[in-house]
Amino acid sequence: MIFDKENYVVEKVTVAGETIEVRAFRNRLYVDKPVNAAYQQLNIFAPECFFHGEDINGYSLENAPVFMPNSVGGYKPGELCEPGENAWGPQGVPNTIFRALQHGYVVVAPAIRGRSQQDDAGNYTGKAPACIVDYKAAVRYVRYFAAEIPGDAEKIITNGTSAGGALSSLMGATGNHPDYEPYLEAIGAAKARDDVFMASCYCPITNLENADAAYEWQFAGVNEYRRMHMRMDEGGRPAFVPKDGGMSDLQIRVSEELAKLFPPYVNGLQLRDEEGRILSLDENGEGSFKEYMKRIVMDSARKALAVGADLSGKDWLVWENGSIADMDWFGYAKDITRMKTAPAFDALAMDSPENDLFGGEDINLRHFTRYSLEHSQCHGSCAEEAVIKLLNPMPFIRDKQAVKAPHYRIRHGECDRDTSLAISVMLTLMLQEQGVEVDYHSPWNVPHSGGYDLEELFAWIDEACK
Repeated sequence: MIFDKENYVVEKVTVAGETIEVRAFRNRLYVDKPVNAAYQQLNIFAPECFFHGEDINGYSLENAPVFMPNSVGGYKPGELCEPGENAWGPQGVPNTIFRALQHGYVVVAPAIRGRSQQDDAGNYTGKAPACIVDYKAAVRYVRYFAAEIPGDAEKIITNGTSAGGALSSLMGATGNHPDYEPYLEAIGAAKARDDVFMASCYCPITNLENADAAYEWQFAGVNEYRRMHMRMDEGGRPAFVPKDGGMSDLQIRVSEELAKLFPPYVNGLQLRDEEGRILSLDENGEGSFKEYMKRIVMDSARKALAVGADLSGKDWLVWENGSIADMDWFGYAKDITRMKTAPAFDALAMDSPENDLFGGEDINLRHFTRYSLEHSQCHGSCAEEAVIKLLNPMPFIRDKQAVKAPHYRIRHGECDRDTSLAISVMLTLMLQEQGVEVDYHSPWNVPHSGGYDLEELFAWIDEACK
């Protein structure tokens, strides 16, 4: 594990008629004892003008924030990324790395191990907690070589979407915690800190051991689903097509049972709103927490209305004197429609991505909740509690041994059905309780996605960094 600052290339990258000139330090191994070297290396990019005494937006070689996006999705391996065209969405659009460099940030883009990987002997090398351990090791590398790597290593910003958003939320909540140390030592991570300054989290798929209950509480009584299946279009780009269906009698019963598990979990957290009032639910899933959740959705609708959105088709909104006064929660859930059948994450047949995530070195799939273990359709085993904990930021937020990022930005689209809106709301409330500044919003009519508001993201970073 070295950083040779003389080993670089200078190149121009052009997308949609826009050109940036960057200095690229590629394929830097960030651990001394790699398990999968191809996925334990990182790329570093910096605006070339920094090396000639120039600045961009007030940022220079010494003070530029270090933007560290991960490319993890579905807890699969995160590939090494480059500035260029966005691989998802409309063609010809610059990706987040391109825009970040253009704005004046240094970008460190790590590859990260994922759930599907095996070594030559057939052992699984990317199961939990490999993904978060690698992200921490990459941050440690930047800190260890801070004197030679461009940018300010005290201004590290993690960023990710979906499972990548979950990893970013973990990075912000678990800084330097000793529970991760044995795993970091095993791969030869640098002896340096791994806390970060800011965490940007798009639709984080996290708090997995409670996500099934949260999902069924939100979609209770909505027994029809709409899934989006990915296929490649004629141009070789991803496209999504809907597939509708209904849950079986067994799945409906499972949904009802899981929904009953959510109120005790929420009540046990003792979450408070901004006025210090305890948020809770009764045994029927009703109460102040639900009213708080309704407020999140209504605030999203009001902001959309203020910029001219047409909400006339949303008959679950309750209007008084031309203003949004209330909402029908079930009507909202039925409108956006569930995407997943019950259980949404810890599948009874152990055929979900998350079952894959929590496998072990010599076992591909495992359960990670008591409910699914007790109702398993395949006599599955369960991952260790200590490992499950390492993939959940919630237990660490109140842990004084964990250094929290002082700034979080969390976005969960109003019509995102990949996980319950409650997951990101509970994360936000607990962070705020600990004095963390959280910029939270559920943007109207935004599905499961990220990177759609880069100007706002960069403005948030700039406000804290400058």
